Amino acid sequence: MSIKLVASDLDGTIISENNFINQSNFEAIDMMNSHNIDFAICTGKSYSVSKNVCDKCKATYGIFNNGSQIYNLKTGAPIYKNVLDFNSIKVAFDIAKKYNLHVHAYSDNLLVTEKLQYLDLRNFKLQELPGFEFIVVSNVLDYIQKNNLPIYQFVISSDSSLENVRTEILESNNVSVLKISKFGQYKDKILDKEYEYLSVVPFNTSKSNALDILGKHLSVNKDEIMAIGDNLNDLDMVKNSGIGVAVANAYSDLKDVAKYTTQNNVAEGGFAEAVYKFIKLD
Repeated sequence: MSIKLVASDLDGTIISENNFINQSNFEAIDMMNSHNIDFAICTGKSYSVSKNVCDKCKATYGIFNNGSQIYNLKTGAPIYKNVLDFNSIKVAFDIAKKYNLHVHAYSDNLLVTEKLQYLDLRNFKLQELPGFEFIVVSNVLDYIQKNNLPIYQFVISSDSSLENVRTEILESNNVSVLKISKFGQYKDKILDKEYEYLSVVPFNTSKSNALDILGKHLSVNKDEIMAIGDNLNDLDMVKNSGIGVAVANAYSDLKDVAKYTTQNNVAEGGFAEAVYKFIKLD
């Protein structure tokens, strides 16, 4: 069966360090668009942070905040939104503060933090959207409550392992928690720093589940979807799609579940390699 929807992560899959995008990736996207194959960006970042690069990549749909937002990028209209309830945020916040951990949160047009330090600092260095704000406050939870902010993703970061914190949050809270480790070969080269972070999102939220929602919205079957990624938050969508692809620089766990691993890394156009390999035009 032919591919009708290509879903891809951004950072580390299409975009390499310093916001570089290989020209072959743009050409592959143009080819898809010219043959009416839908292209969806699937990222852990929020819609507002990612809008410019989605426009640059001519994406037709977008899955954001690891699955808690889905947008039609042609119209700017939301297809799906799922926010964390305040009690879930408070439980995660209180556990993080018990261990003196760094936190930040994503709302519609802003990121709230108590200090630009880990993933929030990375986003600050890379973001290009004038309409998006980075708000530094003394207490993230108080600011969220006072301003009644919808929160799509709450993030906890540390220089050391957060597995015990992840377990404690899951035991105390009805949410989904994804752990991303940026140690060793996966070190954050933008910040020149090693760290680990937890992405706390509404229960049963993931890129894979969001891709299922988008597929049903478009009347596209799973075996008609190709998913491409590099990181652990891409694992389920790569595993569960008709064709799952890991780029050459991907985490080894992702390569283990992928149908295909590209020869080229992100900077060399691994995304384009996958598109041309699996999309057969009549």
